[in-house]
Amino acid sequence: MPIDICHPTAPHEKLRLPEWYVSSLMMDRALDAVVRRVRKLDRKHDIPYLAGYSLDGKIIYIDRHMPKEFKFRGRTIETDRFLILHEEVEKTLIDQLGLHYLHAHQIATRAEEAAVRAAGVEWHAYDRFMQKYVKHIGDERLQKVPKDLDLKPYRDEHDDELLQRMLKSVRAGNAPKGIHVHDLAEAIAELRRRVRGHDTEAGRRSAAIERAAN
Repeated sequence: MPIDICHPTAPHEKLRLPEWYVSSLMMDRALDAVVRRVRKLDRKHDIPYLAGYSLDGKIIYIDRHMPKEFKFRGRTIETDRFLILHEEVEKTLIDQLGLHYLHAHQIATRAEEAAVRAAGVEWHAYDRFMQKYVKHIGDERLQKVPKDLDLKPYRDEHDDELLQRMLKSVRAGNAPKGIHVHDLAEAIAELRRRVRGHDTEAGRRSAAIERAAN
């Protein structure tokens, strides 16, 4: 039955809803389908930024210290399913469509946020809870990292952050003597665009969409 005329708790009652509307029930079913697709979930390791995946994508890793649930307005909210959704979407976009991590991560975050909101949870409350358990690169708590953890996302994120800091410093006037600030800033900005674009067709399309949006 078309979702624009179907209400999840009253399937025979027609409602005036836009065609793009996705009910919380439909989102929940989609989320369950993604979770069932996971071959193996591992919660025995330390994972930078809460969650990740193996190189072959067969294992989803969630940090061993990350709670499986949190309280929101008297309700118990399970968090694993949202993290799994994010990692599955991200890994698929990178491996199957050739997107750069930074682009795939943004899309995966939007999917995660939509699922959280569909569950009746405020995104800011969810994100605030999750941030308490994030382990950054270099964190001394990262003592037990799986050998097959895909490290590409962390390298890409680091590269972009480093270039951002360089660009900010140069634009503030901090450049070597004899080097034109404007030229150096343009060179760094171009390098950052190449890093974000990942030099793939899908990456170039994503970058073009991003530029058009700006």
